[in-house]
Amino acid sequence: MTDHPRRVTRALLSVSDKTGLIEFAKALAGHGVELVSTGGTAKAIAAAGLQVKDVSELTGFPEMMDGRVKTLHPKVHGGLLAIRDNKEHADAMKAHGIAPIDLLVVNLYPFEETVDKGAGYEDCIENIDIGGPAMIRAAAKNHDDVAVVVEAQDYQAVLDELAANKGATTLSLRRRLAAKAYARTAAYDAAISNWFALQLKNDAPDFRAMGGRLIQSLRYGENPHQTAAFYRTPDKRPGVATARQLQGKELSYNNINDTDAAYECISEFDPKRTAACVIVKHANPCGVAEGPDLITAYRRALACDSTSAFGGIVALNRTLDAESARAITEIFTEVIIAPDATEEAIAIVGARKNLRLLLAGGLPDPRTVGLTAKTVAGGLLVQSRDNAVIDDMKLKVATKRAPSEAELRDLKFAFRVAKHVKSNTIIYAKDLATVGIGAGQMSRVDSARIAARKALDAAAELKLAEPLTKGSVVASDAFFPFADGMLACIEAGATAVIQPGGSMRDEEVIKAADEHGIAMVFTGVRHFRH
Repeated sequence: MTDHPRRVTRALLSVSDKTGLIEFAKALAGHGVELVSTGGTAKAIAAAGLQVKDVSELTGFPEMMDGRVKTLHPKVHGGLLAIRDNKEHADAMKAHGIAPIDLLVVNLYPFEETVDKGAGYEDCIENIDIGGPAMIRAAAKNHDDVAVVVEAQDYQAVLDELAANKGATTLSLRRRLAAKAYARTAAYDAAISNWFALQLKNDAPDFRAMGGRLIQSLRYGENPHQTAAFYRTPDKRPGVATARQLQGKELSYNNINDTDAAYECISEFDPKRTAACVIVKHANPCGVAEGPDLITAYRRALACDSTSAFGGIVALNRTLDAESARAITEIFTEVIIAPDATEEAIAIVGARKNLRLLLAGGLPDPRTVGLTAKTVAGGLLVQSRDNAVIDDMKLKVATKRAPSEAELRDLKFAFRVAKHVKSNTIIYAKDLATVGIGAGQMSRVDSARIAARKALDAAAELKLAEPLTKGSVVASDAFFPFADGMLACIEAGATAVIQPGGSMRDEEVIKAADEHGIAMVFTGVRHFRH
């Protein structure tokens, strides 16, 4: 590929985000570039004392229909699309008085931001840009001759090239800018189409597009031989994508995935009701607890499985305080994420230079409607977020014995956690803390046994006479297909069970529970997580 330099003689600027606009326009003028602009952009450039031609002078038509029609004109699109070395194109430009446009600078109406702030339907519609995407796509298609800039962060790259190439841009830069331009309009259209689907309550539109803005290129993916990058979507849900990283080395792909899992789980615990802590390892909680304060919640969560917690992710539902920060930094931890942190806590964490501290500014709402997606060979699986919350479920007592008040409190706690553990899931809980977690097994019986074994290990480490599964309650993310899984939980010491119900053998499972004096409630809601 040759440099194929193209001198910039005329630039069309039309931006909603005017960050850096005046400085850029002044620099272009300094290179002898004629400035053409629209509406508020033209006024801003003129107010800075620069000579600028309004696009209406170029087209011979005024802006009309509240600005909806201003750049959709052959003198704009001809100037962008004309192939400079094509005689037929050159003759058409001359015959129709079309001047070339060598640089297009456009950032789109702030549709995503308008939706994010909760604007009404009509306001969102008015913030759908039409002329902008049309011009961007035209300029990008003709990148052999035209440079297109869609965000202010690329201004300097253009100016550097103009300075280095006597007022010209190179083909390599124009190609990079064109690729970015198409990606930007694709992400923009994706946001609009998904918003429309939501307005129409259409869960399965004929076409589904998703787009995002690069947050960071990652060192590698799940494994060192895989490449990866992290993108922010229009959904401003508080979490790892929106959090402010105060310190620590760059997050890895696995850090991001695990931190998201931890923060989504902690969002189940209302900070006004209780302090809570979630410790995650390999995307699964290995300890979850409530408490009167964060330090208590953390210590109780850690006691569930301190071995797995080593090198894990800690999520908190309240402002990180100094006492909790000291305790968390006593063992190797990869990431701490919380809504906020005190200055003293920040300083304590700062002594561990590799420990990442993320402040999300708030907790996500577990009831929020949204989409999740994963790729499969040749396809994309899209579903609504699991926003079912135990507090909203109508629980049905299925056994002769109803759970006690304390058991019911722990059953609800355990089911909150089960929602965020890989299936098949079994959660033993006691006094609002997990005491055994079985995750991701092919058999629910195996999950029950693994969780019980984890409790035995914890008891040995804590020098307890018996594991805390004795007298605990148990949650299952899905129904017990046979009584054997529940019997394994009873063998571990569980006295009450919460599960969705709905098995062909529910009666068999209920009968087994009654025979052992176990209380069991059905939620009617399943929490598979794959």
